[in-house]
Amino acid sequence: MLELKNVGFTVKNEADGKNLEIIEDVSFTLEDGKFLVITGPNGGGKSTLARLIMGIEKPTKGQILYNGTDITNMSIDERAKLGIGYAFQQPPRFKGLTVRRLLSLAHGSELPEDECCSYLTRVGLCSMDYLNREVDSSLSGGEVKRIEIASLMARDLGLAIYDEPEAGIDLWSFQMLVKSFRMLSSEKNESVIIISHQERIMQLADEVIVIADGKIRTQGAKDEILPTLLGEFDRKCDLRGEKGAEGNA
Repeated sequence: MLELKNVGFTVKNEADGKNLEIIEDVSFTLEDGKFLVITGPNGGGKSTLARLIMGIEKPTKGQILYNGTDITNMSIDERAKLGIGYAFQQPPRFKGLTVRRLLSLAHGSELPEDECCSYLTRVGLCSMDYLNREVDSSLSGGEVKRIEIASLMARDLGLAIYDEPEAGIDLWSFQMLVKSFRMLSSEKNESVIIISHQERIMQLADEVIVIADGKIRTQGAKDEILPTLLGEFDRKCDLRGEKGAEGNA
């Protein structure tokens, strides 16, 4: 179980030297095996919150607990050993490291070829075209993104965090990812956090949290939150359409 208690993250604004609050007093609990989507406007603090959970950034106040252990000041490595994994918006590249080797390293032991192929297929990649390729600049951003997601799937995780997994991925591959995330949420006792704006991903969630201006604007079960979010989106589109019509009148 993941618990955030009054978590805050403040940085100093280099322009004026004043403190800038990026995350403010965020608290929530994610039960084991639950699927959480964190959404909200760009710049609202979603990705920062994900990095705080993984330990890439450290909170300036509050506590983060995982399975009853205070991990607030733990390193990324220490959190990874506890079973927490993270997929970046822009994954790193590793010259000289093949895709098959990366998947085996993620798994913790040598993976048979058919298992490697299975993970790659789940993220929409033709496995035989990628197994022996290096994770370097010869791959597109979308390809590297999918390979990183496959590497998380190869790990035995208790909590997997995906930061906008749909970014830079074509529609067909996105459909494969949605199927994979549905499998994770239904077949494995693995907690999943996904930062996303995509309705199809939000539809998979048990719970949805909306972050805006560094604060939780609303949170709750998907069936309670999603209709309101979609209604807000429709109203904004209607207003933009009315303004456009007035401008053309």
